[in-house]
Order: sequence, then structure tokens, then C-alpha cells
Amino acid sequence: MSNADITVTGNLTADPELKYVAAGHARLSFSVASNKRFQVNGEWQEETSFFNVVAWRGMAEQSASVLEKGMPVVIKGRLEQRSWETTEGEKRSTVEIVADAIAISTYGIESVVRRKGGGGGDGAKQPAPQKKATVPDSDPFEEF
Repeated sequence: MSNADITVTGNLTADPELKYVAAGHARLSFSVASNKRFQVNGEWQEETSFFNVVAWRGMAEQSASVLEKGMPVVIKGRLEQRSWETTEGEKRSTVEIVADAIAISTYGIESVVRRKGGGGGDGAKQPAPQKKATVPDSDPFEEF
């Protein structure tokens, strides 16, 4: 198995799923949709790639209490291939990002705030209750 460092920006496609494996460790899984824009003959094109992400232990539990569908995120991690055999004996394999750091991106956050009713206006709407994020002692992206 080889590892490859990767950073992906995008939006969560669904609410993350938190489970506990047999050893008792927390495992959070979710998918991120990442858009790429480019021009072809002067016309803008857009392609979307989908990435499966896994976070473990404390990061999994802390992220599960904050992340939700549509939220813009930056994921720093490594690509890992995982193989298994189904109950029918079929061999399966997938490549996923194992997260070393998960951050909420301020790029695109305005649409999340507006969707929750907290984005300005005439003041008639009250902001939705916000989930509290745990701030780490050190910057997880300081090595960039």
C-alpha cells in the first residue's frame, strides 16, 4: 500500500456518518464534491469530482459534531487503498482520503449561513443555533 498526500476543497454531499469500530475507535465517513472550472474555446466549463473521506478517533468525534451537508471544507490527508471481500466472496477495493486535518472553508460559507437563516436581511429571521467547534491548540495547516 502506498500513500499520497492530498488537499481537497469542496462541499459535503451529505451529513457525515459516525460509527465505532470493534476496537472502540470512532470512524467518521463523508463525501466531498469538488468543482473544477476551466475555459474551452472561451466558454466556461465545470467538472465535479467526488471524494470519500475518513477521519478517525478524536478528529472523527469533534468533526461529527460540527460538519453537515453542504458545508464548505478543506481536507488535508493521504490517499489510501482499502480492500475487502463481500459476504458473497467478491473482492472489492476503494481509494479514500484518510484525513489528517479538516477545516471549514470561509470560501462559500455565506451560502451556508444564508441557508440557515442567519444572513442579514431585514432582521426578521433569527440565526439558526450554531454548533460549537473545538479549536485545536495548534494550526493544523501550518505546514503548508
